[in-house]
Amino acid sequence: MIKRTLEAVLKELALQYPVVTITGPRQSGKTTLCRKVFPHLHYVNLEAPDVRLFAVDDPRGFLASYDEGVILDEIQRAPELLSYIQTIVDEQPRPGRFILTGSQQFEVMNTVSQSLAGRTALLKLLPLSLEELGRGHLIDSVDRMLLSGFYPRIHAQGLNPTQVMGDYFETYVERDLRQLGAIRDLAQFERFVRLCAGRTGQLLNLQSLGNDVGVSHSTARSWLTLLEASYIVFLLQPWHANVSKRLVKSPKLYFYDVGLASYLLGLEEDNQVSRDPLRGNLFENLVVIEALKYRYNQGKRSNLYFYRDSNGNEVDLIAENGQHLSAIEIKAGATVNPDYFKGLRRFEGVVSDRWDVACGVVYGGNEIQRRTDTLVHPLFDCVRLFAAVGI
Repeated sequence: MIKRTLEAVLKELALQYPVVTITGPRQSGKTTLCRKVFPHLHYVNLEAPDVRLFAVDDPRGFLASYDEGVILDEIQRAPELLSYIQTIVDEQPRPGRFILTGSQQFEVMNTVSQSLAGRTALLKLLPLSLEELGRGHLIDSVDRMLLSGFYPRIHAQGLNPTQVMGDYFETYVERDLRQLGAIRDLAQFERFVRLCAGRTGQLLNLQSLGNDVGVSHSTARSWLTLLEASYIVFLLQPWHANVSKRLVKSPKLYFYDVGLASYLLGLEEDNQVSRDPLRGNLFENLVVIEALKYRYNQGKRSNLYFYRDSNGNEVDLIAENGQHLSAIEIKAGATVNPDYFKGLRRFEGVVSDRWDVACGVVYGGNEIQRRTDTLVHPLFDCVRLFAAVGI
């Protein structure tokens, strides 16, 4: 079993809060993590129809069965329980009593924030990070990582990523979408998702997406919201500040797991990835989500943005911590090129009079370089770069 970085944070928060809520994509390892950290607690999966019926029909009786504490998996399937949990923990606020998981972030967060505000710690668990894979000695080539993605089962069991991702996506369409919202034309929706994969790492243009699929702008927006809610796509927002240049306002589109994006693009072999025109976009997707995992695995919220002005000057990743900015350029090439630093230098020139800026480059090579003003790290060592520049 691969040790998850979030484990230490989860243990600590369970000593402080009566409820801990963990959200994340299906199959990201939430259940495995909770059962490992809390082996003394009962485990209940609310996906099971008979269990869910008991919980919904008799919530008091259901919760009374687990007075010593319980892990409630997929809590969005019985959101009515949350109000009763609130009453219980208000009367007896014993730490670590309820561990909740959910795979639909908006629905879970909305219901939790209404019923358990101030009573629960909130954590997010994404699929495995590069750091976690390295800990299990499962790191492979860059192209293999872009193809396989980071879902634990693929690496722990040595499964074919194309088969797993195909099953994952079909299950998602058949199960989660029925819970989240009605979609009349599933084939059209699948085309929409595949077109999103083709726009990985690009500015979001809903009008263009809708036109290419043959749906309205509002339908495209509602579908994208479904993809966000179920941890399929992640929108990286542009960084805005009172600077002199006009900045873009559209977010950039990424997938929470790069392996799913590769599957949706029709990639099945490593050599197909190496020749694909979107390889650089997939590489960028991988690094952006690694930075997000780095934050989440410390129990922190996202502080990530990108920078682009109206002249096309861009920095792929900006992290804001007060008056400190971390600026990271992401390049798939294996050889460091002087062009890698141009966007960083322009960005420094715009903001350095008001912010402290630390710069870095993540690239597809193998060597660490320490330039005068910029750290350069290979992909598989990006966590050390994130720490060094203060993400």
